[in-house]
Amino acid sequence: MHANQWLELAVYIAVLVAITKPLGLYLNRILDANGRTWLDPVLRPLERLTYVILRVDPAREQGWKQYALALLVFSLVSCLFTYVILRIQEHLPLNPQTFGALTPHLAFNTAVSFVTNTNWQSYGGESTMSYFSQMVALVFHNFFSAAAGIAVAAALVRGIARANSHTIGNFWVDITRVTYYLLLPVCIIYALFLISQGMIQNFKPYTTATLIEPQTVSVQKTDANGNPVKDAQGNPVMVNQTLTTQSIPQGPMASQIPIKMLGTNGGGYTNANAAYPYENPTPLSNFIQMLSILAIGSALTYHLGRATKNQKHGWSVWTAMFVMFLAGVLLCWWAEAKGNPIHQHLGVAAADGNMEGKEVRFGIFDSALFATVTTDASCGAVNSMHDSFTPLGGLVPMFNIQTGEVIFGGVGAGLYGMLIFVVIAVFIAGLMVGRTPEYLGKKIEAYDVKMTLLAFVILAIIILGFTAWACVTKWGLAGLNNNGPHGFSEILYAYTSCAGNNGSAFAGLTANAPQYDTTLGIDMLLGRFAMIVPLLALAGSLAKKKIIPASAGTFPVTGATFVILLVGTVLLVGALTFLPALTLGPIVEHFLMLQGTLF
Repeated sequence: MHANQWLELAVYIAVLVAITKPLGLYLNRILDANGRTWLDPVLRPLERLTYVILRVDPAREQGWKQYALALLVFSLVSCLFTYVILRIQEHLPLNPQTFGALTPHLAFNTAVSFVTNTNWQSYGGESTMSYFSQMVALVFHNFFSAAAGIAVAAALVRGIARANSHTIGNFWVDITRVTYYLLLPVCIIYALFLISQGMIQNFKPYTTATLIEPQTVSVQKTDANGNPVKDAQGNPVMVNQTLTTQSIPQGPMASQIPIKMLGTNGGGYTNANAAYPYENPTPLSNFIQMLSILAIGSALTYHLGRATKNQKHGWSVWTAMFVMFLAGVLLCWWAEAKGNPIHQHLGVAAADGNMEGKEVRFGIFDSALFATVTTDASCGAVNSMHDSFTPLGGLVPMFNIQTGEVIFGGVGAGLYGMLIFVVIAVFIAGLMVGRTPEYLGKKIEAYDVKMTLLAFVILAIIILGFTAWACVTKWGLAGLNNNGPHGFSEILYAYTSCAGNNGSAFAGLTANAPQYDTTLGIDMLLGRFAMIVPLLALAGSLAKKKIIPASAGTFPVTGATFVILLVGTVLLVGALTFLPALTLGPIVEHFLMLQGTLF
């Protein structure tokens, strides 16, 4: 843990703080249907044309049920659009590698993954997806799933800010304005920056390079139809294969990566994601990618304060997020820098830390920071393999997702996820003083608490339920790369990541199988929409309420006391829900590692 690494952390935090207010102010103008921006002369005509094509009246707002229905219909249609493209990929243009269609279960998993902003990858991008699929089927969702998340957060904030209202905005206006005025212009500039750093952007066929030293690898044998061959016991038949050439991916990468990061999507152009040199060429690109993951989530807290006319509350929510972010970074960094004592007994210096699974260009600190940032948000992009982290190092990204990814969180999802805990914290405070809880002048009643708890409980049910199911089935255990508690962590992380719409993985798990693709797809759908619908119901309920003046018994939602209660609520609820499962996985693995046992 060197001085230059502490300096980088300080610079990262300083830049994140510096962009929060100006980006928050800009978001406030975008999320106001009548807000003016400096892009209006160029984009207003396009915005109006879009409403004409969609036959949308931008002045007509929606109640929460109409808003939710619009979101669900849009998501369903766009999901089917992507599924069809992936199933007929071989007949579409821009496919120089002549990749075939995806299997039904993999196409379903991928389409669901991108429509839910999860971007879970049971596929390897460079070996599966044509340029057309990458550019159209996947990037399409990268923009619109991110815009939908911001729209839902804006709708919930409107519900909190308004009084005696039956509407929470217009879904079609929200996603149009977010896409045109925020995501597209920023990503164009971002892509040009990445190209300047050495990221590729072309339509060339893949380059074939001759290896200086041929490599012999063991691969699974396949029959004439390309199906894996297994022996009488059901084990894969392996054969040796000598490699003399290497295929180097090409294609339109720089146009995909900006929205992958800014929209907290995370789906990599290549299977190695941000560890691949083309996807993350330099230390500067690595820093900017980490910064862009949290940028919008951080700015939305300022929008919360601005919209509710209580800027101190917005900063208090930001502070609670920051405290948990910093704790996660320090724990993950410490665990990876400390390394594995078993490796040290074999002669690896303690100062080297745990470099397994990490890009040598970035090292331990940047890997730990990236892993924490990407799971604080619902991004899932990685520049190292979380499966190779130490037990406690791997626990941090897993627990980050299990909190609901409220530590800045995904675009929109982080704010509306944190507001769940704000309502729970206010409810607890009301119970402690023996009065009806209030939040920014509105009474929190039974219906509001039920919707809030429903949004959280659904995550716990699907994560733990699907994990338990996979652990007792042949198909669940067949995908493991490790046994014991680490194997359990691989399964737990997968269902945690998909329910939390993150998309990162303990990469040892082989998930491209019909049962995994299907259950993980259902996990993603429930994790996204079974959480959003109750929150929109909460927004509708809050919008109808009248604002009552604060009294001596009103719990303040600003200041240190509120921050401590909010952080405590997040950690306590998360610990009570997932601590038993974490104990069976990374925690027991940590103690076994200290005793000399690896898995």
